[in-house]
Amino acid sequence: MTPVIFLVLFLSLTNVLPGTTGAPTKKSMDVSKIIERANAGIKTLLMNGDIVPNLKRNADPCVTKGCMWPKTGSYVYVPITIGSEYTRAERNIIINSLLTFHQFTCIRFVWHTTQQDYLSFFSGTGCWSYVGRQGGVQQVSLLKNGCLYTATVEHEVLHALGYNHEHVRSDRDSYVSILTANIEPGFESNFEKVATNNLGTPYDFNSVMQYSKYSFSKNDLPTITAKSNPNLEVEKP
Repeated sequence: MTPVIFLVLFLSLTNVLPGTTGAPTKKSMDVSKIIERANAGIKTLLMNGDIVPNLKRNADPCVTKGCMWPKTGSYVYVPITIGSEYTRAERNIIINSLLTFHQFTCIRFVWHTTQQDYLSFFSGTGCWSYVGRQGGVQQVSLLKNGCLYTATVEHEVLHALGYNHEHVRSDRDSYVSILTANIEPGFESNFEKVATNNLGTPYDFNSVMQYSKYSFSKNDLPTITAKSNPNLEVEKP
């Protein structure tokens, strides 16, 4: 598909639902707590709290070009569909969240037509995604009653684009301490490091991919603390 057609689709995406209203932002909602609550007790096999393991490959993380979405010219175009089960207002939340990427990144979300690989947003069992481009239709679950917040949508989309959680990146031990004694039994794997390709980017305590200081705590004590300042709230304010 040519960039011109992509541009038409991009304009369609921004205008498909005029008069949209903003969704709750990370300032009022802790994304890790939203995901932890929405995914509590679901039977979907997940790693790190909200990542579906890729059963087609080995356990290799998304560090190669094979799982990245291709770039065409100056932009990375990612086709999408949004399930009909969402109301107009719910679709608006998803669309507005996707448009935040257009403001600050080279990512451009376009409506799926004939593209082979695309993201399919649907109201599944909770908030979850695969990491990186999987090939073909790729589901991103955003439960209607629990996951439709700007930061949560951004979080799951970043997984689909190839990003892991900040606190599991390969160099995390230089920046945070994981307090295993406070982690709820059975959730220790959510804190295991991944051999990530950090592309020279600094550790970002304000990232929407950074889980909160008390994520998966069994006793209301911290599970993640910043080495530079243990009192730092390691989550986006």
